[in-house]
Amino acid sequence: MPLTLVIGGTRSGKSELAERAVAESGLPVDYVATGAASDEEMAARIAIHRARRPQEWRTVETTDPLGALGGAEGRAVLLDSLGGWVAALLDSERDIALARVRAFAERCASRPEPTVVVAEETGLGLVPPNELGRRFADLVGEASQVLSAAAARAVLVVAGRALDLAPPAPEIDPSLRFHGDSLARGAEEDHAVSVVAGTRPDWLEEALAEGVRASAAYPDERAAREEVADRHGRPPEEVVLTNGANESFWLLAGALRPRHAVCVHPSYTEPEAALRAHGLPVARAFREPRGLALDPAAVPAGADLVVTGNPNSPSGTLDPVRRVAALARPGRALVVDEAFMDFVPGESESVAGRRDLPGLVVVRSLTKLWSLPGIRAGYVLAPRRIAAAIERVRPSWSVNSVALSALRACARRLGEADARAREVGAAREALAAGLARARGIETWPSAANFILARAGDGPGLRERLRARGIAVRPCESFPGLGEDHFRVAVRDEDANARLVAAVTEATA
Repeated sequence: MPLTLVIGGTRSGKSELAERAVAESGLPVDYVATGAASDEEMAARIAIHRARRPQEWRTVETTDPLGALGGAEGRAVLLDSLGGWVAALLDSERDIALARVRAFAERCASRPEPTVVVAEETGLGLVPPNELGRRFADLVGEASQVLSAAAARAVLVVAGRALDLAPPAPEIDPSLRFHGDSLARGAEEDHAVSVVAGTRPDWLEEALAEGVRASAAYPDERAAREEVADRHGRPPEEVVLTNGANESFWLLAGALRPRHAVCVHPSYTEPEAALRAHGLPVARAFREPRGLALDPAAVPAGADLVVTGNPNSPSGTLDPVRRVAALARPGRALVVDEAFMDFVPGESESVAGRRDLPGLVVVRSLTKLWSLPGIRAGYVLAPRRIAAAIERVRPSWSVNSVALSALRACARRLGEADARAREVGAAREALAAGLARARGIETWPSAANFILARAGDGPGLRERLRARGIAVRPCESFPGLGEDHFRVAVRDEDANARLVAAVTEATA
């Protein structure tokens, strides 16, 4: 949700669908009734509706639904129906009536709890052919358009069957698709891209060369899928190989098409961009403001898809398994971006092997630890039904033979992955200590190959570093962070020392 418009003609089944939709939120429900028992037949209709509703629902009979929202904090709201309210507004001027509806729509769209509105499609039912009937039809139609513009979802119900109405083409905030590689181009020292720099192991170079030699044939994923499955103790049917972890988020958006997606921020923004590009509603939940730890209580109970990262980017926060697992529940897909988990020796807080958590989807990548950003090698671990749904929307041969060879090789090298992670970790701690000694620099603990920092004049500091040929990653594109935040990638000892010296000089 949070605002859903259910529209249909007389006896279409719209009320029953709306009742099911609001019940799925799991929250207490306020049923806002706008119809009045003006005669015995109407009283009988109202009694039938009331008997169908759960007894614990609270019924609010009113001609002022906007006012009813004032007492609905923490509760889902079902307004049934718009027509009853419009009938009460017919004595008002058209602009005044629509202003009331618009205020209601805006309030509903900003509520963290879901609201469902049932509206009449007057063209599908009887309307008295007189002036009052025409005014009613016009006002219901215009009010429905106002609500639809603010709604995350609009559903047309005909003969008991529901059809989701396509939303208008979305406008995506370009900052959601801003990445550090654009800043690294032309820089003498790249601390903007969070990929381990330096030489790749000989065995990995040979695997890449083997993949090139195999490229004369169409890619065969079977061996790579089995190696990845064995690495995580899962059957191959729960593994989907992808053209980099980034593709996973776009495939998940198209495969799952959630009705109430929530992205936990500040975090990697591509999942939200993918959801919005598919025309899907997205809400944001935020990490704890000081330590940036995951707060499961911040995620709405009615979310049917939740995306979080662990270790999180750009904060580097490593959340304990218990906090991540607290987000899982039946009827929800929990997507955990573990692109940086292989920087944690032993992967102690990974949920990649957990098959007991309902709807758990784990996204992994070879890009960061093994220095493979141009190869695009990643994968998804998910229950079979979700993996099958992803496969249905995934293009054929989307993972090339070079990436498949890399996936096979890296899946067997857990010991070397740990050694590489410990080397990066030692460099990270030394870099963090050096930055902490610089004047006015605040840093956050990190379990990845980067450090989140903040300066009193972040934009000015970044410009002074840029003048010295050093690129760092600004963080105002991450929801929840500001222009004073920036992220620095861990490099080797000499490069890190040069960065610390430049920051110290630029903040003196």
